[in-house]
Amino acid sequence: MVNCCGLVSERNQPVPLKSISVQLQVRDHVTSVSSSLQYVNEEDRPLEAVFVFPLPADAAVCHFSAKIREQEIVAELQDKHSARDQYDDALSSGQQAFLLEESDESSDVFKLSVGCLSPGQIAVITIVYVMELSIQADDALRFCLPAVLNPRYTPAASAAGVPEVSSASVIPYTLSLSVDVRSSDRISRLESSCPLDPLVFLDAQHTHATVTLSAGHRFDKDVELLLYYENTHQPTAVVEAGAAAAQTGSLMADPVLMISLYPEFPADVMSSLASQGEFVFVVDRSGSMDSRMHHGKDAQMRIDSARDTLLLLLKSLPMGCYFNIYGFGSRFESFFPQSVVYSEDTMEEALKRVKNMKADMGGTEILQPLKHIYSQPCFPDHPRQLFIFTDGEVWNTKELLDLVKSHAYSHRCFSFGIGEGASTALITGMARAGSGQAQFITGTDRMQPKVMQSLRFALQPAVDNISVDWTVPEGVTVDMLSPPISALFQGQRALIYAQLKGQSSGKTEGAVTVKYRLKDQPVTNQLQFTLKPTEDTGRTIHQLAARSVIRSLELEERAGGADAGAVRSRIVELSVQAGVSSVHTAFIAVNKDSKQTVKGPLLQRRVPVPHTFRSAKCSAKKSAPRMRMGAPAASLNMRVQSRSKSRKKLIEFDAASDPEPEPQADPLLQLVSLQKASGCWELKAALAAVFGKKEDEVTNHRPAQADGSVWATVLALIWLHTCRSGDQMEWQFVAMKAASWIRSQKPDGLTQCVCDGNVLLGGHVTQEALGI
Repeated sequence: MVNCCGLVSERNQPVPLKSISVQLQVRDHVTSVSSSLQYVNEEDRPLEAVFVFPLPADAAVCHFSAKIREQEIVAELQDKHSARDQYDDALSSGQQAFLLEESDESSDVFKLSVGCLSPGQIAVITIVYVMELSIQADDALRFCLPAVLNPRYTPAASAAGVPEVSSASVIPYTLSLSVDVRSSDRISRLESSCPLDPLVFLDAQHTHATVTLSAGHRFDKDVELLLYYENTHQPTAVVEAGAAAAQTGSLMADPVLMISLYPEFPADVMSSLASQGEFVFVVDRSGSMDSRMHHGKDAQMRIDSARDTLLLLLKSLPMGCYFNIYGFGSRFESFFPQSVVYSEDTMEEALKRVKNMKADMGGTEILQPLKHIYSQPCFPDHPRQLFIFTDGEVWNTKELLDLVKSHAYSHRCFSFGIGEGASTALITGMARAGSGQAQFITGTDRMQPKVMQSLRFALQPAVDNISVDWTVPEGVTVDMLSPPISALFQGQRALIYAQLKGQSSGKTEGAVTVKYRLKDQPVTNQLQFTLKPTEDTGRTIHQLAARSVIRSLELEERAGGADAGAVRSRIVELSVQAGVSSVHTAFIAVNKDSKQTVKGPLLQRRVPVPHTFRSAKCSAKKSAPRMRMGAPAASLNMRVQSRSKSRKKLIEFDAASDPEPEPQADPLLQLVSLQKASGCWELKAALAAVFGKKEDEVTNHRPAQADGSVWATVLALIWLHTCRSGDQMEWQFVAMKAASWIRSQKPDGLTQCVCDGNVLLGGHVTQEALGI
């Protein structure tokens, strides 16, 4: 019998994963993450553990090691095929071996194999990666430590994907996390989706601070950190010195420059957002969208949140634009055969269909609807803006990214990852390939403000003719390492990596100039920088630059061509040289001092991971449960004589059938639903109810000279500014349409309307604040 000591799973089997410890070192907008995972073999036979776990798609994995007793075994990067062979050979001879490799299908999924863990043995696995922190709509720098790895939906005809993982309601391992922040800018605050101990400032200037996750946290959901600086949008330049021991002329030997730019568009251009465009909304209706948005008591179902968001989007569109809505699962459908002109009639027809949208279309297959959309001709003078909403449970990520990239010239793509575990490789990849913006809606986040922030970007005029020019001292040349900039947005960071070659004749100053055209106006943004290397950056900037080059080369390789083999060789060479993971390389470590006789196959064990609550309705659909991963965490697979190919399978389970509470109608959404496409409201009982009034009371207060619709629209604007001022991000375009409609009516007695409206609703809003 197996001796089930220590932590056990629901099936009374020992769980090797005991604890996870994570240290974050944040330097301005870049972070280094070190994750240490302690595993113990509490059984009487050797184990091989295979862990499948998520990492952020933009992470550059740069270190992997294992510590057995006091001996640390540091892995080296090799060609993936060679590393796998070496791992197999080591286990065949009874040696301990460790293998870390990136998924062939998705850059945010990794597999860790721990071979030949002896009975009673403790192994501490350490993985280090670096990444840039993304900037959110409220100027926060966001870091997410993913705990959830969704099983990717796979059609029956496909055999690729992520291995099966068992699930449980409780996980028996904990997470400790500490954060150290150093910044050239003053730190305002740090927030999290999980309980934190108080932030401790270590200097009077508030540029150095530490914080830790409160004790006892079970790693059963993503850990999101939001870091706020006083001047997030300050352009910066960091030069990192090359490594003296690196090969002359190589990327690692020369200084590397990282530029962070924040374009500032002319005020007159930004004062009037575009009224033209084709807006295509693509909504995931797979069974997994019937999950809740988060674990809270009043959590909304994902599909319900998507419906509310579509209502807000449809009401916010400008008159005269084109639009269409697609739903997809195992199949897809569109509201209209092709995009239609936005009017009262088409908007109302679309809203009726939105109300009936359900998560009833099976699995998650985005490729075919995208192909159909791209096959539709674009409308002249109406640039296409694509909004994609999905929980990201797909298996063919790279094929999708290649498709979006091949049509980058004809549209901008804005992508939204819904719920924990949405593939960062898919969501960020589509936005990057389509010159748009990615957003993640996790925890208690509301979808609507993030989507409306992206709509503001979509309504910005497209920037074209972008060029980057360098001014450097004589003797120095600049090689761009980043792909060409294809999109710029007001307030969004643009990152540039460059390699500095040669020696300066004495001057130490340089400048980068970004030129572009915006609504036929030439615009220039310039940043000056010093060539003197910044201290204490280690190899972080080089590793991030190498990661950028590797991703571009991987894209080039997938595009095909006669030199695909040469491109693969360049990827492997750069990956090994920079010590940064790629799809063609793997970290391999062998403990050559350990040899033991292994009779028969190694024991099979699975680390249980909790599932997110799903409606019982999901079990009848082709949806998959969410699986919690301690980064890393997951399945332990039996070692067999030959390496078997893991086959992706769709995992289904029956969740307990809990009654779903009746959703409480949000007055803001009630108000928005009553607005006409032109921007006005009509004086009706339903509108009065939003204000908490009777229809007669509202009607009787109407100024004698005021038209009913003008009065109703003024009241709606006053209510928004008075009662929902904190939600302005959500209703900003609704209000802009309303104000524009009022101005177009040129009504008499408008000042009296505003005065009487403030009296009725208890507001103090000026006519200027309302924009009328």
